[in-house]
Amino acid sequence: MRAQVASWDEERAERSVSVLKAVADPSRYRLLWALSERELPVSRLAELIGAHVAATSQHLAKLRALGLVLSRREGTRIYYRAAGPRVRALLESAVLAADEAALADTAASPEPVRRPEPALQEARTPARTPRPAPGH
Repeated sequence: MRAQVASWDEERAERSVSVLKAVADPSRYRLLWALSERELPVSRLAELIGAHVAATSQHLAKLRALGLVLSRREGTRIYYRAAGPRVRALLESAVLAADEAALADTAASPEPVRRPEPALQEARTPARTPRPAPGH
């Protein structure tokens, strides 16, 4: 099922770029990936990305401001989850685009010209035998 995208306007383009910039950060990408699978508390998310809870909370605040994650409070804990299945689709699309780009890059680049190692070149050059000096 492909979603139809209406013609682009400046505001929509800016919002889209903001989402892509947010996802371009490796920590936020990993947070979104985890949250697209299940709801998790901030402390567990911090462990997953190897960051302090405060830094993780800042990442989550940015993602929440863009509408990519939702949160709920349970006592003193705050739980986060992806805002919907399109978040996971965005992440998977990025993986597929990166894979395609890598394949295209590999296919487009010619085989590197291989030059013989200098030691091998010397071995292939016939050795000159010194000529005897005249009169000897």
